[in-house]
Amino acid sequence: MILDIFMSVSFDDLRLLMEIVEYGSFTQAAARRRWSQPQVSQRVSALEDQLGVRLFRRHRRGAVPTEACVTFLPAARAALAALELGMESVQGVPALPKMRLACVPSLASMLFGPILLALAEAPMEIRCTTNHSPIIMELLLTDRAQLGFVLRCPAIAGIELERICVSPIIAVVQRDHPLARSPACMLADIANAQLAPQFWGAECDELIGRLHANRTSNIPIHAIQPASAALELALEHGFLTFMPEMAVAKQLKDGSLVKLDIADLPLWEWEVMMAWRSGKRVDASKQMVLQVVRNIAAGWTPAR
Repeated sequence: MILDIFMSVSFDDLRLLMEIVEYGSFTQAAARRRWSQPQVSQRVSALEDQLGVRLFRRHRRGAVPTEACVTFLPAARAALAALELGMESVQGVPALPKMRLACVPSLASMLFGPILLALAEAPMEIRCTTNHSPIIMELLLTDRAQLGFVLRCPAIAGIELERICVSPIIAVVQRDHPLARSPACMLADIANAQLAPQFWGAECDELIGRLHANRTSNIPIHAIQPASAALELALEHGFLTFMPEMAVAKQLKDGSLVKLDIADLPLWEWEVMMAWRSGKRVDASKQMVLQVVRNIAAGWTPAR
């Protein structure tokens, strides 16, 4: 009976299921296919009837996968992958495993390039994307990403978390900046400089509040993401920025940036976690990427 049910589920319905999960909306999935929204709803309802479970909770802003849907997704993805593999084999195209990586935007330049360089000739195809930490965790849970890089977040059942780096937030300026000649100072000494800290969370707002309290000018303080944007403002436009030390390790080493010793700067830190969905089956491609990332992270500020 169960086999009969699964034999009757079409691959196109499985693709539609994946699209709704990805976009979080029946309407967006319909627009992508140039269908009407009722057409999508009817197909999903028919699939729910076939499987005997409810797949989505509908609300005004979209659709959220139910627990049953999340449980079904790995099997649906495996079925589509098997179909794709079979089609590639028939067409004589060598099939390679695909690894989907997701990270917060400020980590992209530090991770994606080095990972792809280290695995340039590895037997896998890598796809990279960026998003916020909570969404990355959802991507992992629904099998839309195999490996994620997030900032400190609570544990989630079914997701493995490994800390790969804890990096202090530091203040840096370009080597020709006037403050670079006397790096030992207090927050009050730098409060009137052109400031553009990388926004890393609530602690950044606290920092801006402390700086405003010592400011005697009306020059605004800008908070910016990602790390690469804050770095450009410091290197090219003379801004003083606050950011994780790991994000400027190369520039500190080559001397293009100078770290300021601010005596009353609290010990704020950026904690980077590597996340993946747990399971008993060993995935050789995932293990290869995990090891490459550990090697890359060894060159950053050591984890504590």
